[in-house]
Amino acid sequence: MDPLDRIDELIAMVEQARSVPMSRNNCMVDRGEMIAVLDEMRADLPADLRRAAALLEERDKIMDAGKREADRIISEGEAEHARLVSVNEITVSAEHEGARIIAEARAEAQRLREEVDDYVDTALANFEQFLTRALASIERGRDKMHALREIGTFGGDEADRPLPF
Repeated sequence: MDPLDRIDELIAMVEQARSVPMSRNNCMVDRGEMIAVLDEMRADLPADLRRAAALLEERDKIMDAGKREADRIISEGEAEHARLVSVNEITVSAEHEGARIIAEARAEAQRLREEVDDYVDTALANFEQFLTRALASIERGRDKMHALREIGTFGGDEADRPLPF
């Protein structure tokens, strides 16, 4: 389950909890149920963080593979260029062909770099959006909790008031 859904579930649990007698703002929640949901959230968050690290690692691998491929293509192009230049009858033709191969290799390397950058940027943007939603949901939950706690602190005599949780 999505961590944002878990947070919404916790908020719903607090909103639906029975009120403590003689109190407007305090409520009773099932401790075991609350702890179980929080434990599940704690277990799920590292997976999301590992997924982000894996995306970054995958990006690095793709970029390294693209660089190796580009270097190989350029090396082959330069080798082919040198071979063609060494033959006197086709020297002019070889220079043009070698330059074309090198240009194609460089264009292919640039295209591969751009594709990798686009892929990684999209993956990171999606993860950023997920984290932004999670932070917003957490902030709403905390604000609501603080508001409920503050409402409970303005009621009556100190001795009559239940202890905060």
